[in-house]
Order: sequence, then structure tokens, then C-alpha cells
Amino acid sequence: MIKNYIIDTNVMIHDPYFYNNFEDNNIIIPIICIEELDNLKSREGIKGFHARCSIREINTLMKKGSLKEGVRLSGGGLIRIEMNHMDMAVLPNAMSHSKNDNLILAICLNIMKNTEFPTVLITKDVSMQIKADSLGIATEDYKHDKITETVLYKGYSELSISGEQIGSIYSGGLELPSEIEGDVFPNHFFHMHDLSDSSHEVLAKFDGKKIVPLRYEKDSAWGLKPINKEQRMAFELLMDPSVHFVSMAGGAGSGKTILATSVALQKVIEEGIYRKIIFVRPVVSAGNDIGFLPGDEAEKLTPWMSSFYDAIDNLMDMRYKHRKDGRDLDGTVEEFIDMFRQKGILETKTFNYMRGRTLSKALVIVDEAQQTTPHLAKLMLTRAGHDSKFVFVGDPSDNQIDNVYVDSRSNGLVYAIEKMKMHQITGHVTLKQVERSPLAKLAEKSM
Repeated sequence: MIKNYIIDTNVMIHDPYFYNNFEDNNIIIPIICIEELDNLKSREGIKGFHARCSIREINTLMKKGSLKEGVRLSGGGLIRIEMNHMDMAVLPNAMSHSKNDNLILAICLNIMKNTEFPTVLITKDVSMQIKADSLGIATEDYKHDKITETVLYKGYSELSISGEQIGSIYSGGLELPSEIEGDVFPNHFFHMHDLSDSSHEVLAKFDGKKIVPLRYEKDSAWGLKPINKEQRMAFELLMDPSVHFVSMAGGAGSGKTILATSVALQKVIEEGIYRKIIFVRPVVSAGNDIGFLPGDEAEKLTPWMSSFYDAIDNLMDMRYKHRKDGRDLDGTVEEFIDMFRQKGILETKTFNYMRGRTLSKALVIVDEAQQTTPHLAKLMLTRAGHDSKFVFVGDPSDNQIDNVYVDSRSNGLVYAIEKMKMHQITGHVTLKQVERSPLAKLAEKSM
């Protein structure tokens, strides 16, 4: 049976292409939601970017017909902008008539009284869902790009096999043992345990055909060597030029950003494999947008790039710690970054500056990727040109997400992990061990 789906503004911010995902049902956009998009479009962060995208998509639909009467979609549904049914008298006296959310709820109630079709409010706002439920309005979260798996793919598994089987890994590779259950994707890692010798364990990787040894296990990048098994697996993916997309998920201090930065410096500055490093971070601010900050683009972005600066600072300490004359000859982190920025080797960007670009022969690090929407994650990866490598890093835990339009199962990082995990040129590792100070480890575990 056909349903009426009333769309909240936050759904359009989350996914500007939302209208493609409601089959042959009626999609109703309250006019106040267009007003809210208009108010948001000048913002410079993720919210403003998606508001502009949504307005463009609605404008495209408008060219196909009247949005007042309804525009027929390719899936058979009808989308329209609701200009009527705004009588606020249907709301309890305690609910303010000046709040946009309450106007949307009133529209839902008025439509429900005047239609034969089941009516559902689609919103990602939990408080809106609570209010709607108390008014008898059916609600649903927008689930099109929400990951259904309850456990995030971590990229590796434990495996106990014979010493003979372990030996065959190093002599041509090991066929997948029959005791492995479920799908095994290319670039999936195994922590192997010898059944006859508990002290004998190795790390290996499935190359799409066989389980083979790690190629970069003894290497370092810009003075940094991985220090635990998860870092060694992530390092393998980062160093491998045949892997074009790497994702790393993990808590604070697990080494995500510094690993990616060390390999980027090694591959760009030392080896010349890529022409430049592009460090991208989504701007999710509670106050003013970066347009209000003084300086040029790079100066405006400095507060959001602290993790990158910290990584370079730590790497410079490690790289030059054995010099008797100190590292002062190489200048400060800021001078180092400015020097390579002026040479065109290094860029620091937000998503706002990436639209329309094709990034060839670049190593792109997207930090705090859990703050992105699936739409932004896809937009970023479709910027990839020839001979480029993209690295997404972040912590998808709910308490690490500041973007109100995503959660631990609907953010761009987990979406990319899930959608890209089965391909030959991609790989993922979840890092669980904290390698910062004892205090950082304690806080990560206990708080």
C-alpha cells in the first residue's frame, strides 16, 4: 500500500539524494524545511555543504514539473512540497507554535486527518521522534545508508593451524583452510597460532587467492615502525601501492593518524611515489564557521588540523632524536608544513574545497572520517584520479561523533568500510590497542 513519507530537514542534510529511496510512495517536504535549507546554505561546514547540495537536487526536480502539484519520480513515487495543513491548533497547548519542528509535527497530524494513506515522519532527530510518538505520529529513522551489521568488520581474524601449514605460507602461499567460516575478502589478515607450539605465531594476509606473508613487516616509514599487530596490518595496507583505499578505525591513541602521516611523508617526500599529500578534515563546529576566522584558507583551517600537526611533530622528534645538534636546523612543524605547502607537496583542505577536483598521484588522508555522511564519503572517493591512494581514519563510536546527522551506524567511515571491504584494491583494519601514555590508556579503557 502506498504511504505518505514526510521528510524532516535533517534527512535532506544527511542525504541530498533521499528522494531516490522511497519506491512508489508519496514524498512530502514541508515548506518550512526549504526555509531551513535556505538558512543553512551559507554555512561553510558539512551542514552548509549538504544544504546547498539538497537545494540543487530540489531545483533539478522542479525543472521536471510542479513541486506544488507533485513531480513523478523514476521509482514511481511522487514528491511534492507541502504548502498547506499548517494549522497549529492540533498541537497540545504546551507545544510552542514558534518552533519549526512543531510546525512539521502539526503538518503530519493535519495530513493524517485528511488522507487515506498511512503517514510516516522520516527524521534523524531523536527528540523529534519522541515528540511525534507522544502525538501518535508514526516515525522512522532514515535507514537507506545505515549499516545493518551489528559488528563492524575489523579486517582480521585469529586462526589456529599446524606448523606445516604456517610453513607453506612462506613457500608459495596457503590455500584458505576449510575451518575458516564465512567470507574472506582480499587483504584480510590472519593472526596465525601454531597448534603444536603456543609460542609460534605469525601475521599473514589473504591476497585474494592464497594466504601469504606480509611484505613490509620489517620496514619503517619516516622513522616510524608499527609496534603492535594491528598497526603492522594497517602499515602493510598503507605501504602497498596496489591498495588504493585504506580505512582505519580505532580509539584515541591507537596510532591511526600518525601511521597514515608517516607513510604519506615516506611515499611523497622520500620515495616520490605520489606527488602530494592532501590532508582533509570535515569541519563540524559548534560556533561560527571558518569564514568568520581571520586569514587565508590554510590559516582558517589550522584549528582543525591539530592532529596532523601533532603527528608531524612526533615524527620529527623520532626522525631526528639521534642528532647531537638537535632538530632545530629543520625548523618548527609550522615552518616544515609551510615549506612543503609552498612547493605544492602538501595541502590541507576541508570537504568544501574538494568538489569538482580530480586528485591524481596524490595520497589523501581523511581524518575524523566518522564525522562525514555516506554522501560525503562517496563524494571524496569519487575524486580519486590515476595513481592516487585514499586513507580514511576515525573512531566511529557514538561518543566521538559531533555531527548530529550521523551515528555509529550511519556515518561515512562505517559506510565506506562496509561497502568497500570486498574489493582487491581496498583494505581495512580496526586498531584496538592504545599506544599513548599510561594515562591515555587508562582513560580509553575506563571512561
